[in-house]
Amino acid sequence: MDKSESTKIEMGESSKLERKLGKAPLLGSPSHAISSSANVANKKVGNYKRGISIFDLILRIAAVATSIGAAVGMATAGETLPFFTQFFQFEAGYDDLPTFTFFVIAMSIVVAYLVLSIPFSIVCIARSHVVAPRLLLIIFDTAIVTLTTSAAGASAAIVYLAHNGNEDANWLAFCNQFGDFCQTTSGAVVAAFITIVILLILIVLSAIALKRH
Repeated sequence: MDKSESTKIEMGESSKLERKLGKAPLLGSPSHAISSSANVANKKVGNYKRGISIFDLILRIAAVATSIGAAVGMATAGETLPFFTQFFQFEAGYDDLPTFTFFVIAMSIVVAYLVLSIPFSIVCIARSHVVAPRLLLIIFDTAIVTLTTSAAGASAAIVYLAHNGNEDANWLAFCNQFGDFCQTTSGAVVAAFITIVILLILIVLSAIALKRH
């Protein structure tokens, strides 16, 4: 074999080797590095959203507890004074005031909603990149916080008048006589305001999760 033939063989083998290397992906290529960094970023975002969803679930359970406390506390508020006459008895109950009745109904609706929203929060934990459940939660959370605020605000005004009265409107303070009743209703209103704070935090968390989608 002469030198020209050996040179042709070597050139043919080198060209085949170059074609193979050209077809094989290079581990250190820029496209591979970009895809790896994108996968890492997506994983971090997924873990971040999953953490938000877990915190969301914990807050919803806490909101269920506070809203139940508010509804039950107001619904069981009642007191009868130990002295009464032959014809009438001195007693106070939540159903004597339409505002407190509205409070009980509104907080019952809040409890029902929060219980029904827990499965959606669990779905957000299992599938952190899904948008629809999170969007539904933020819409209904906004509506529920409006309902809770209206009930708690109106009841807080009645509780204030019950404690302090209003001379201009001839509204007498009766908490000196019905102390247990006023204490129970005040506690229910405080629990309702705690529920409002939790709901506002839930709305903020949902907005952050949607923003980072």
